[in-house]
Amino acid sequence: MPPSPTHSKPLRQLGALSVSPLGLGCMGMSEFYGKSDDAASIATLHRAIDLGCTFLDTADMYGLGRNETLVGRAIRDRRERVTLATKFGIVRDPAAPTSRAVSGRPEHVRRACDESLRRLGVEVIDLYYQHRVDPRTPIEDTVGAMAELVKAGKVRHLGLSEAAPATLRRAMKVHPICALQTEYSLWTRDPEDNEVLATCRELGVGFVAYSPLGRGFLTGKIQRPEDLDADDFRRNSPRFVGASFAKNLELVRHLEGLAAVRGVTTAQLALAWLLSRGPDIVPIPGTRSIARLEENLGALEIELGDDELAAIDRILPPGIAAGLRYPPGGMASVHR
Repeated sequence: MPPSPTHSKPLRQLGALSVSPLGLGCMGMSEFYGKSDDAASIATLHRAIDLGCTFLDTADMYGLGRNETLVGRAIRDRRERVTLATKFGIVRDPAAPTSRAVSGRPEHVRRACDESLRRLGVEVIDLYYQHRVDPRTPIEDTVGAMAELVKAGKVRHLGLSEAAPATLRRAMKVHPICALQTEYSLWTRDPEDNEVLATCRELGVGFVAYSPLGRGFLTGKIQRPEDLDADDFRRNSPRFVGASFAKNLELVRHLEGLAAVRGVTTAQLALAWLLSRGPDIVPIPGTRSIARLEENLGALEIELGDDELAAIDRILPPGIAAGLRYPPGGMASVHR
């Protein structure tokens, strides 16, 4: 199904911020998903903007800052057409890049923002997220420092990522939070039953769904673990190994059958399902490929009927995916 430019579709609201109904996650352009090509990634970013997919998502930890630099290069001559989101809070040591720490200390917030502005080459960040909640720093202190960035004109809107409902409520008492970013897809439906989505709606906070294609698994293009590059982080992800891989692949094959009946791809069906969950949900699938970008944007043309939605629910009900979405260490940092 060929895509139509997303500017023909209504914008979606993340609190007070209006964004394209489908965004573009940029993480994999610099790290985690095997080999990358900056020139190809910039071409994909330019194509996305030309098609109206203008909500771009990056973070200071992706590629140890390289991803922000890449996105900054891509948007240098088209900044006014882009809604730019980045994140702080996951701290990495270049000397030990696999190590992780989390900081929400006010001094780190201020320093991280200045460094992101420099790498991105912009004067203001449209949406600034705390990437992970720091359990050692009161959320009031972190969001207070983020609010100072708004007052200083360095940031327009604030967001949180993987925050628990109680944390979101506390943050909102300090400064409006326009978006909460959490993993959400047909194989990660946790936000439906852990009160995260309900709390966002109660408070008027938009919901940004990352990994809406299950880190690529829901596309049906990954048939064996060996299809992934040797340095692809998914090779160590619980859902991509052993018996879990086999079970999840069987689920995707059932989804492929539904997609074939409709005449769309599995990725388009999975994204259309997520878009149908409400106008306050904005998926941000990541890709380095113009072809995959255009395929994903085709989901905007798909309206799913009640029978189709029911069939999808029968195949992929909440909790059906095998394996944790992160290794135990990663799971410890979510829903704080």
